Amino acid sequence: MDRIGFDNEKYIEMQSQHIAERIASFGDKLYLEFGGKLFDDFHASRVLPGFQPDSKLLMLRKMKDEAEIVIAINAQSIEEAKVREDLGITYDQDVFRLIDAFREAELYVGSVVLTQYEPKKNTKAFEKILTKQGIKTYHHYKIPNYPYDVDKIVSDEGYGKNDYIETSRRLVVVTAPGPGAGKMATCLSQLYHDNQRGIKSGYAKFETFPIWNLPLKHPVNLAYEAATADLNDVNLIDPYHLQAYGETTVNYNRDVEIFPVLNRIFERIYGQSPYKSPTDMGVNMAGYCINDDEVCREASKQEIIRRYLRALVDRRKERASEETVAKIENLMKVNDIHLEDRKVVAAAKDKALKTGRPAAAIELNDGTIITGKTSDLFGAMSACLLNALKALAGISDKVYLLPKAIIEPICALKTKDLDMTISGSGSSSVCAKPITDETLIALSISAITNPLAELAMAQLPKLRHAQSHTSVILSQVDESTLRKLGIDHTEEPMYGSKKLYHAK
Repeated sequence: MDRIGFDNEKYIEMQSQHIAERIASFGDKLYLEFGGKLFDDFHASRVLPGFQPDSKLLMLRKMKDEAEIVIAINAQSIEEAKVREDLGITYDQDVFRLIDAFREAELYVGSVVLTQYEPKKNTKAFEKILTKQGIKTYHHYKIPNYPYDVDKIVSDEGYGKNDYIETSRRLVVVTAPGPGAGKMATCLSQLYHDNQRGIKSGYAKFETFPIWNLPLKHPVNLAYEAATADLNDVNLIDPYHLQAYGETTVNYNRDVEIFPVLNRIFERIYGQSPYKSPTDMGVNMAGYCINDDEVCREASKQEIIRRYLRALVDRRKERASEETVAKIENLMKVNDIHLEDRKVVAAAKDKALKTGRPAAAIELNDGTIITGKTSDLFGAMSACLLNALKALAGISDKVYLLPKAIIEPICALKTKDLDMTISGSGSSSVCAKPITDETLIALSISAITNPLAELAMAQLPKLRHAQSHTSVILSQVDESTLRKLGIDHTEEPMYGSKKLYHAK
């Protein structure tokens, strides 16, 4: 739905000002650990309607003259070709994407640090590419019994063995393609080296979730638990903050558990810790920018359902454990959230039951439900998209935007000449139907001579924030197309055929 519950302009202004204040409190330099996604933060935009996916990037642009980016990547992730599931690319490729995006936003990328470094084949090849592009790389190493052996960690045998990352600006943003990159360790290593050099520097953490000044069981914070169920993250009342200030705030288990160790590290580096609680370390101001709590609550409940359905699909693909599914399922049960609350689920399943073939449903931003069925020419999602565009344009459902004369040559090309006999929309038909992006391309070409196709194409922006569901698992290409259109998609955990190989 297109209802707004978050003041994005207020957030950008308030957040940049608060970070500037934190820099000033330390003096020469602040290492800011950026948790989550610095841009492309679609989770935040879903649970906080009005939050723009690139809000944090826009906030940093306000501080671009005093900020530089350090990207951390775990060398093991490179060797294992770890994939960022939301984009379908490996972590090392995402580093290149991040660098390009930061540069396009006029943000200075100072270097890349390879954490838990070992000179293995893929890691060395990755580093070679960066060096050829003039990007500095640094090595940080594994420290035995990290983070508990504080005496060794804060010594020449611990942080002292790491390369010192040369930085030139007051705000050093340490980010990464995904979790487990060692962002915090990178920041703390720099504090150690700076202290050895007589440089005054500090550390702070920017995590959007959980939102520290919302209630523990607020749906926005519960949606974060659902999103990180595979990481064993659990929201907690920060006991250190409660003890120090008598104020109830929310943090998550890993920060609460590690805080006593962090405090000892700070004490070893500085002589005393600058923080009394994990909440103190954070700089997130998102909670102050919610202007319609009910909208955010409902959006977050929908996100929990989306995460549950995604976990079911991932389990089917053997990418998620039974434990992950059970955790989200339990979140739904104890908070009275039901699959039926996502209207497109029942609509798609009912359509599939009536037709006996894969089906799709889209909920438009005005609440209208549009369905699509698998036919001899179209997969369910392609048909549903065309039906939705017709509805938005006021075109009769009986009108064929793409007649057989246009679609049949595409099917023939894919089936006969390209030998693509598996439809991207879950059909087991011999005919290789056009998948969603091909359907839209065909529609755009038709728009040159067909005024109705042109009118339908003009409705594409209105699909942003729509909801969709299919009765079968879509291809990665279909999912990518829906994501680019801004449609929040879910699907049933089953394939459209009994084949062992399912095309991407």
